Amino acid sequence: MIREFCVEEGAGSRIDRYLSEQVAEMSRAHLQKLLKDGGVTVNDRPVKSSYKVMEGDKIQLDIPEAVEPEIVPEEMDLDILYEDKDIILINKPKGMVVHPAAGHATGTLVNGLMAHCRGDLSGINGVMRPGIVHRIDMDTTGVLIVCKNDQAHNAIAEQLKVHSITRKYYAIVHGVVKEDEGTVHAPIGRHPTDRKKMSINEKNGKDAITHYRVLRRFRRFTYIECQLETGRTHQIRVHMASIGHPLLGDHVYGPAKCPFSGLQGQTLHAGVLGIIHPTTGEYMEFQAPLPEYFETLLRKLEQD
Repeated sequence: MIREFCVEEGAGSRIDRYLSEQVAEMSRAHLQKLLKDGGVTVNDRPVKSSYKVMEGDKIQLDIPEAVEPEIVPEEMDLDILYEDKDIILINKPKGMVVHPAAGHATGTLVNGLMAHCRGDLSGINGVMRPGIVHRIDMDTTGVLIVCKNDQAHNAIAEQLKVHSITRKYYAIVHGVVKEDEGTVHAPIGRHPTDRKKMSINEKNGKDAITHYRVLRRFRRFTYIECQLETGRTHQIRVHMASIGHPLLGDHVYGPAKCPFSGLQGQTLHAGVLGIIHPTTGEYMEFQAPLPEYFETLLRKLEQD
């Protein structure tokens, strides 16, 4: 598929950033791969991601047609919260990776979806991420929406872009949060020295906003609800750590040693997801109950 643009506004922007605004349905990573593979030309010449667009530039994208993913379908006992011909809402368990990647070729949510949906998933985000319009970390539990066709994918991606989706998370953080509620508004970008981490990055970060509300205070910890306005990688984990309240169990942004043995990763649960249905236009809200490990921790903290 060929897409063409003529630059009228945005001169001086990197081409990968410019295109991510023009082609909202494609992730920036997907665009960068397209650039690397020579699928983007400016004035009939291939360019790299670092190219800065100029007014009047004629940009052409040669987007390969989505092909059948080489992913092994795996029968899984998926916790399905809702399903219709356009979307499927899953309550993702702890320890499950969303899509295949290095070191995780099988056992991912996508492997299970390929078996359940028999390949009836959107192809916009590439062959390794069929249906995936957003994701949550391996050790984060809760509601995840998956799209079954490109029309639904585009509609949900647009809602994510304009921050109209309701997303409420529940977390346990270190320390006693004094304020009953608050907002962290700080840009998040790749860590300057550790490329596996994100950080507050005033120079190269993207705008990020997290609202938090105290639900219960304990002697050494606080149970909170976080509502996202934006959806940056590791947003809640980075934002709460930045104000001195890292998530319990988060060895990346918090203490290396966890005070509770056997806890796998951060205590973070995507509890509520609200969307405008891509076909009916109806607002729908889905909830996933707290997982058992989370409830057990809350009971232990009550007795601490």
